Amino acid sequence: MGMDRIADRAIIDGKRFAAGLLDDITARVKKLEEETGQVPGLAVVLVGEDPASRVYVGSKHRQTLAAGIASFKYELPAETTQEELMALIDRLNVDPAVQGILVQLPLPAHLDANAVIQEINPNKDVDGFHISNAGRLATGQPALVPCTPLGCLLLLKDRLGANLSGLHAVVLGKSNIVGRPMVQLLLAESCTVTIAHSRTRNAPELCREADILIVAVGRPGLVRGDWIKPGAVVIDVGINRVEAEGKSRIVGDVAFEEAGHAGAITPVPGGVGPMTIACLLSNTLTAFCRQHAVNID
Repeated sequence: MGMDRIADRAIIDGKRFAAGLLDDITARVKKLEEETGQVPGLAVVLVGEDPASRVYVGSKHRQTLAAGIASFKYELPAETTQEELMALIDRLNVDPAVQGILVQLPLPAHLDANAVIQEINPNKDVDGFHISNAGRLATGQPALVPCTPLGCLLLLKDRLGANLSGLHAVVLGKSNIVGRPMVQLLLAESCTVTIAHSRTRNAPELCREADILIVAVGRPGLVRGDWIKPGAVVIDVGINRVEAEGKSRIVGDVAFEEAGHAGAITPVPGGVGPMTIACLLSNTLTAFCRQHAVNID
């Protein structure tokens, strides 16, 4: 199919929405401090020297402080043992100044990431990866929700309105970080949900039926224009670095230039990415309010 220019009105500006969400969080944290004399605390644990992780942690630290949330950063050497890391988690679990705990992934290969995640107090699990939170989300109970799917849902509601009931959503990708929790969030909104993945035999046909198409597979340009139904809302979670003509650039899982007939689409970068840290801070505030039984909505 021909390349369609994407109208500005069709582009979902995640950077703008995230900035508004951060402003709201900052105002609510200030109100919380005025009313209770306390602010939420977020502890971020980084093990090793992974360059991308170090950048992410630095960005989280700066935005946490900017929102008025207390930030506790723990940078551990790559040779940290499982026992040492678990001991730190145990200390943070009972630290009254800390309402949210995040362990930056990936961890060095000798560490068991799943065991570390399950060691975190589920009430402080602001990444939403603990099996208790996954189970609560799957059964429709209040849970701390993984940040990226939560950000996707907020962008969808901003574009489509609060009522998503009856819309057909296709989620491409079945990871525990995005795909599976995204399905649960959409089911809770009374969408009709199909999940597709690398073993799905008719993925293009399924995607063409979607009113909402969420793509999180980590394969640059996998979803072509003819996979997208005219008027569909497309949320591209992919962040892929590709090399072309000696230059490096970031692209999504959707062939963006071919999606001019979509009703709306998130760009990469500038779409879902900025929402993740904003939703992390939102989760930290939510965790504080639940732990202290306060309501500042």
